[in-house]
Amino acid sequence: MEGFLNPNEVLNQLELSANMTAADFGSGSGGWAIPLAKRLEKGRVFAIDILEEPLSALKGKAALGKLSNIQTILADVEKGTKLLDGSCDLVLMTNLLFQVDDIGVVFQEALRVLRKGGKILIVDWKEDAPFGPKEKRVSPEEVKKTARELGSLVEKEFSAGSYHWGLILGKL
Repeated sequence: MEGFLNPNEVLNQLELSANMTAADFGSGSGGWAIPLAKRLEKGRVFAIDILEEPLSALKGKAALGKLSNIQTILADVEKGTKLLDGSCDLVLMTNLLFQVDDIGVVFQEALRVLRKGGKILIVDWKEDAPFGPKEKRVSPEEVKKTARELGSLVEKEFSAGSYHWGLILGKL
């Protein structure tokens, strides 16, 4: 994939079914939750963010788009998401890891809420990208190492555009 990050193109990397349940960790105002909810029309998307303002904006966008399958949750993913154990088929972490203090804690939370066989989609900034945050960028190698240490399987690595890398991990 070339150009800037395109959620729909990246979501094509996944095998999605309409009745899946997904969690978008660090959802912001819905750049990923909205296109995901359109694909999971019979499922549910939990949009989780630490800030109320972007979640309010997301609620408005979902209402305008007549999307009733998005549920917003105000939570810090490093302190727990309030989701039930094994309640999700998919967890998204897009442009999130550079913002957290401990990626291991975030991975543990993702694995807790995932069903066996569930997937984690991670997209973050390439280390040499001229845009985005300058500090605390996380490499795919660091993420793969953490994932393996926590018992997760690296299923796919891909370029998510000119400035981002992507990984799909599986819960064993």
